[in-house]
Amino acid sequence: MLNQTKEVKMDDKISFNVKCPKCNQTLMDYNNPIHDKPSVHILVKNEINKTGNLWLCSTYGCYDKQSDIDLPDNTNVEMICPHCNALLNTDVNCKCEGNGKMIKFNIDIGGVVSICSRVGCKNHYVMVDDLELTLRRFHREYGY
Repeated sequence: MLNQTKEVKMDDKISFNVKCPKCNQTLMDYNNPIHDKPSVHILVKNEINKTGNLWLCSTYGCYDKQSDIDLPDNTNVEMICPHCNALLNTDVNCKCEGNGKMIKFNIDIGGVVSICSRVGCKNHYVMVDDLELTLRRFHREYGY
């Protein structure tokens, strides 16, 4: 039997709409898309305390980003809500070697997606409170 791989295009992947866990405002930026999907817009403070804008790809498993300040790989940053200016870094440590703090975003269909605050770390996870309800919303939203 031959191994067959299916080419997965970015359009075939799931794009999460996320909100700030503090003020519940959307973080989706339709004016600055990444891979033709709205990006996640947050403020970011780098290691020299310079604050700028950060746009993250909203597609699960995509690590592309854009920023208007320098964010060197392997540095820990602070992420801030652009609406309420709340610090989004939690006290939860990532399992990476860089001791990054986890950043949590609420998913609009239910649940939380968390990413590491260390630039370049690919650790992330999704948690849902009510699996049945979230799956129903997921099927309705994405048609899977």
